[in-house]
Amino acid sequence: MPTRPIHAVAAFAVLGLTLGLAACSSPVGSATPSIDTAAAGSAISDERCALNEAADTINFLTGYQYQASVSILNIIAADELGYFDALCLDVDIQPGTGDTSQNAQLLAAGTVTITSVDEQNLITAQDNGIDVTGIATYSNVGLEILMTGTDVTDLSELDGTILGQKGNLPPAVGAMLTNAGADLASIQQVVVGYDPTILPRGQVDSLTGFISNEPNLLEAAGEDVTVWRPYDFGVAGSLGSLAVNNEFAADNATAVEDFLRASQHAFDYCGENGEECVAFASELSGEGYDAEHNLTVWTTEYDIVTDNQPADAPIGLIDFANVTAESEFLVDSAQIAEAPADPTAYFDNSFVEAIYDGTTLIWPAP
Repeated sequence: MPTRPIHAVAAFAVLGLTLGLAACSSPVGSATPSIDTAAAGSAISDERCALNEAADTINFLTGYQYQASVSILNIIAADELGYFDALCLDVDIQPGTGDTSQNAQLLAAGTVTITSVDEQNLITAQDNGIDVTGIATYSNVGLEILMTGTDVTDLSELDGTILGQKGNLPPAVGAMLTNAGADLASIQQVVVGYDPTILPRGQVDSLTGFISNEPNLLEAAGEDVTVWRPYDFGVAGSLGSLAVNNEFAADNATAVEDFLRASQHAFDYCGENGEECVAFASELSGEGYDAEHNLTVWTTEYDIVTDNQPADAPIGLIDFANVTAESEFLVDSAQIAEAPADPTAYFDNSFVEAIYDGTTLIWPAP
């Protein structure tokens, strides 16, 4: 079992962030892409290529290391498969610590061009005067979950029991318990480490976690648990969200569009070639990378995105109704004092809309 979570909220800032060191490289070893990216690249217009080259380097900071999550793995793969090159984009990829509030600060400062920041954290950042723009979200299903034994069939059964959490109860999990009719005040909360086997061992009756991490670790250990998602109890969330530096987006619209275009093309590719894409991330990360577990992270999140995708909306399009619901939730859970007049103003769907014909990705660029 890992000694730290796959989706950790790091208590430290980004140390030694050297964005001048490129993480872009050619495809790893024998993992040869099966798509002719050179031919695809030849179709991009000279004018658009010149605009993208003029944008200079796009510094992308991941949400957490080189984890195989949506909005991390597909961007790594877009680089390794040559999709960014095919669209005349120069992309440097650096690993984040998991502290998305730090990511937002680096983004606003211009140190980072594009990064992973979930919708709730972006609204919170704006509330703190950090002006960045959300440009894509892959799913409204949030990552935070609660796990119980399979004998629990209703969350109200947790009244008077022991809940394990990592330092604080995720607000979405608290809201889910309340919405399900549980008496949150009666549940004893204890701070635990990152070993999820404390749940099947009976040391706690329920345990917080992340949907693509702990449940997969427990399954690999031969343990059955029930996973409870706040999304299923009317709690707004997001998965695979990306944000951009405002000045860069204003000056380089085609580069932002084509970054998303290449990322989405790689998302589709990795849906069929997960092992190959995880191998790219493993090569970047180096020794100690758990490729088997990261493949389950990718598969879980990919399935969440595709299984919950509205039929009439392209993948990546931000659901403004969900954004409004998240803003209201942040107020209700006392994470911000007052709801913004229009939280959707912090998000821009024009870049995603530009890369699709209906729900079909336009590849390559015009």
